[in-house]
Parts: sequence; C-alpha cells; structure tokens
Amino acid sequence: MSKLSILLIEDNQLIAQQLCEFLEGHNWNVDYADNGRFGTSLALENEYDVILLDLNLPDVDGLSVCREIKDKAQTNTPILMLTARDAFEDKARGFGEGADDYVTKPFELRELELRCQALARRQQLHLGQSISVGDLVIEKRQHQAHRQGQPLKLTGIGFSILTMLAEAYPQPVSRSSLIHALWGDEPPDTDALRSHIYSLRQTLDKPYEKAMLKTITNVGFKLDAD
Repeated sequence: MSKLSILLIEDNQLIAQQLCEFLEGHNWNVDYADNGRFGTSLALENEYDVILLDLNLPDVDGLSVCREIKDKAQTNTPILMLTARDAFEDKARGFGEGADDYVTKPFELRELELRCQALARRQQLHLGQSISVGDLVIEKRQHQAHRQGQPLKLTGIGFSILTMLAEAYPQPVSRSSLIHALWGDEPPDTDALRSHIYSLRQTLDKPYEKAMLKTITNVGFKLDAD
C-alpha cells in the first residue's frame, strides 16, 4: 500500500513515541496531538487516511472527540480507537459515536499496522463513484441504487442515508451522525429520521427475502450483507 497519513491522538508520551517511531518506520506521515482539543483541530484542518484515537484523554473524553470529528469533518476519515477499556458496553459506545475499529491495550504493533491498512483501503474503495455492499450497488454520480439488479426508487434523503451507511459498512452509523449530516445544526422538530428510515426499509428490504438495514440498539443503523 502507498504511504499513509496518520493522525495520532494519545496523551501517554511513552506509547505515543513508540507508535510514532513504528509508523514512521514504514515511511508513513504521522501528526501527533497529546490532547483532545488539539487533535480535533488537526483532524478538522487536515486530511488523513486514518485517525488513531485514545479514549482516555486529559481534557476531553475520546468519545466526544470521535463524535465531533465525525460530525464536523468534511471527509469520513476512519477512526481507530485505542483504549484499555475492553467491556462490550465501552466498545458499543465507541461504535455508536462513529468509531470504525477498536483495539484494546496492550496490542501488537503489527496488528495495528494491518488494521490501519485495512481501514485506509476500505476508505479508498468507498471514495470511488460506485459502492457495492452484497447485492446492493450505489452509483453516486448517477444518484442511483440497485439491488439484485433492480433499481431502487429512493427519495433524496433516502439516497443520502443509504450512501452514508454503505460508506461506513460494515460499521454502524450513529443517529447523531446521520442527523447532523442531513440537517446540520437545525434538525426538524419531529422525528424525521425515523420516518426516512422507515421509507428506506420499505424500498430497500421489503421486496427482498433478506433485510439489509439493521437497527443497532442505542447506537444507530448499519447495513448487513452477510
């Protein structure tokens, strides 16, 4: 894989030095922030292939940093969370705020390298004009989607939701991320997202044997192609 650009947000100086030396040893570019506010600023000002984010930061909780980056960044950069928390509930909260992957300390540096490569590769595929998830194909330029070769009649918002879910696949997208992406800081007063999700299900899943659009309790939604 070509040279990657990595943002590391980690307050532990020893771990940060070890990671920077390892990643730079692969000729990757690494920017470093030792607190959440500076890391968020770098993430919103620059483009990275992957963001490595520690959950336990001295100023802002890593989950809040993840949510802000996902809500405000111009590109959906993959976020790999680094944490000593290994409980399922902690992982669920991380994915709910938009994390794309999760490793628990201590971890093997080689595994971290492979996860970074996989996330960057998936992101490059999603940046293309065509996205395929199972029997679903989305043509972003034509603003069209097909399932099992059949065109899907989607509203503009329905197409946007489906595209965001496909770009995040196989990870879920939080409700807050969807709402912010669709309506910014002025969402409708009613539960508009629920209505659009219902309409999307009617088009995407109802005519077919297997449902693709899944609700992840207390998290959001995801596509399932298994």
